[in-house]
Amino acid sequence: MSEAISAMPHAAYSGLVDLAEAGLTGMITLRGDLASDKLAAAVLATTGAAIPAVRRIETGASGKAAWMSPDELLLIVAYDQAADVVAALDTALAGEFATAADVSDARMMVSINGALSKDVLAKLCPVDFKAFAVGEVRRTRAAQVAAALWQDEENSWSLVCFRSVGQYVWDLLATVSQPGGEVGLYR
Repeated sequence: MSEAISAMPHAAYSGLVDLAEAGLTGMITLRGDLASDKLAAAVLATTGAAIPAVRRIETGASGKAAWMSPDELLLIVAYDQAADVVAALDTALAGEFATAADVSDARMMVSINGALSKDVLAKLCPVDFKAFAVGEVRRTRAAQVAAALWQDEENSWSLVCFRSVGQYVWDLLATVSQPGGEVGLYR
């Protein structure tokens, strides 16, 4: 394997797209009734984001809220704020049927940027990227591992996976991003 492909996830890689490991990112799994006014107020207070619609991500002043399932959100905040956000959620949601867990150290986020991002992601993820909108979230897999991804803006994506398989996902992305591997599916 070339040096660039086997680089640690904390590096960057440029090929058909630019890859960058996002560094330590605060990630909180919040489970509960997403229709609850109390839960919506707690999410708004801690991230500035509204409860997202199904398969959407909302951005607030201090974080993001991504829909993961009918009773689960992934809150994305500054890494050094994750513990405080969990504590604030626990306080705000006392008496609610809800749980908040800091999963920051168990997750890794990669940024994928460039005009061929959809082509690169399509090599790994069983997703039709043709109609994938900015702000849309999808739980899927990257090759054989669980992942979630969303389009931040045109040609700019974020992919989250378990940190335990982070090197594998990084190597996959770098491999399918090598020049000469263009497929032209989404041109």
